[in-house]
Amino acid sequence: MSRRLLAGVLGMLLGWALNAAAFELNINKLVDVIGKTKDLKPVDDRGEAEIGSGVAANLLGAVPLVQDEKLQAYVNRLGLWLALQTERADLPWRFGVLDSDSINAFAAPGGYVFVTRGLLLRMRSEAELAGVLAHEIGHVLKRHHLQAIQKNAQTGILADLVSLAADNAQRGDLAQKAISAGTELYVRGLDKNDEFEADRIGVVLAARAGYDPYGLPAVLQTLEAMNAQDSSLALMFKTHPAPAQRLQLLDAAMTGKLERYAAQPQMAERFEKTVGDYIRRVR
Repeated sequence: MSRRLLAGVLGMLLGWALNAAAFELNINKLVDVIGKTKDLKPVDDRGEAEIGSGVAANLLGAVPLVQDEKLQAYVNRLGLWLALQTERADLPWRFGVLDSDSINAFAAPGGYVFVTRGLLLRMRSEAELAGVLAHEIGHVLKRHHLQAIQKNAQTGILADLVSLAADNAQRGDLAQKAISAGTELYVRGLDKNDEFEADRIGVVLAARAGYDPYGLPAVLQTLEAMNAQDSSLALMFKTHPAPAQRLQLLDAAMTGKLERYAAQPQMAERFEKTVGDYIRRVR
């Protein structure tokens, strides 16, 4: 699938949340094109950076960033503070708000994290935004997207990127195939267990950064209360487990462990001022 076609598919999905069934990944075709792997190895840092930057470029080619420097700076400051609390603080982390009414958030390997304007405007506090960003950071920390390319497509791309000799042309071709496979994950979604793990990481990371860890559950409660037929939720509900199931598992994980951190600040006033200023600027 060409980058232009893939960007068009993602643009329709993210912008209008159309029925994504027509865009399901054809695993057999992908395997035929790339070939099956015999030896799956962890991708090296250079390979992760190549794949992540390419996937992020595809996403931004489909749906651009909101053109508001103050809003983007605010989200980046918060994201970078959260990332500093992790074991991968040295990654070149980048955060952004996508100009889409669709309600969703995304991560790409190497430290790219995006939240849509539609989801941001449904939030009520900085703790909620911190919880969502921390969830996406969790995907990067655990390399969920890289593992999914290997597990679901069963390609040798990542192993090849590790062992490939210094043939930049060949490496670039392999990286492009990995980028295409990785970008299509945003149509199909990650494994449910990856999402549950990112939820658990998200609440712990938010607490470690000084926020009320119940911000992420609050966002999930907001999503659960929305009309499931709302078109802005189509891609979110297709690619993520049901909010009720996520809330149930988070409750079990947090009970007896994180309640004492619930007194940490939600920073609702600062969030409302920043987002409110953005809304006034665009009206």
